[in-house]
Amino acid sequence: MRRESGRTGVWMADRGDLPVIVAVDGSADSERALRWAGEAARLRSASLQVVHVWPYVTAVRVADDDGTGDPVLDELRAQPLAWSLPDVAFRSLSGLTDTQLPALGAEAQLLVLGSRGRGGFTGLLLGSNGMACAAQSACPVVVVPRPDRGGTRRGEDGERLPPDVPQVALGVDAAFDEPGAIGFALAEASRRGARLKVVSGYSWPLLMPPAFEYVTAYETGQREYEDALGTQLADALAPHRARHPEVGVQVELRNADAAGQLVAASQDSDLVVVARRRRRLPIGRRLGGVAHAVLLHAVCPIAVVPEEAQGPQEARSPEA
Repeated sequence: MRRESGRTGVWMADRGDLPVIVAVDGSADSERALRWAGEAARLRSASLQVVHVWPYVTAVRVADDDGTGDPVLDELRAQPLAWSLPDVAFRSLSGLTDTQLPALGAEAQLLVLGSRGRGGFTGLLLGSNGMACAAQSACPVVVVPRPDRGGTRRGEDGERLPPDVPQVALGVDAAFDEPGAIGFALAEASRRGARLKVVSGYSWPLLMPPAFEYVTAYETGQREYEDALGTQLADALAPHRARHPEVGVQVELRNADAAGQLVAASQDSDLVVVARRRRRLPIGRRLGGVAHAVLLHAVCPIAVVPEEAQGPQEARSPEA
């Protein structure tokens, strides 16, 4: 069933019958993403599709439809991985990775990849493929970072330790309704038996452009302004909280940088969720500043949710 978004008027289809797709390339980063995607598929009772994109177009087809003959996928199949899912498919594609991977979002309920793959510059915190998918994919994109980012608690194996208490962190701009990210975060917290920490930042005083000599834009005080934002945020969360009353929710609304708060929250979270909030500029569509900063610096997996994205439970609620 589909419902119409009251704010955007965009019809949003139920993606619950689509697979979780994970991109692999044989790197440690992609194996880390594969493990995360397998667990995400299990939690969703969804199929898992493991995709390798050759970074070039070959004259002779090197792999069958199921990826047989692709050395990256053949190696994964040969490993004694504890696949706990009855439905796992392998798929090999040829072409430009930063074009092929974002397009897979139209076929998935969730697209997962590592923060960096083979090649590229060693010092990069996020590869170009991750940035392209986060900015362009039709479905939510999860980027699994390396465990060497500052602030990461690591175990003896060098991998990131999970937080002591399961938690999903959600970044929301209290001045805007972001139903895709809110619905996704609450559904994910419910699946994981986690609490939801809602982080919202704002700037005070509100300032006018330089032509107005940076005077305060409103006569109301900071407390009144924060109370108004808090009411607006509560109203935005209310219908989604009603669908998931089992999820404990903590809201933090502060006069502080939202990206910095989310990066700090990532140290104690299983997942950070942000809205894409693309900026439409003459040179193309870009991620919003908060999503971009969190992708670069958060220490836990990051989900970037497009405006029209919607979870299965929300799509099946005609009364919403």
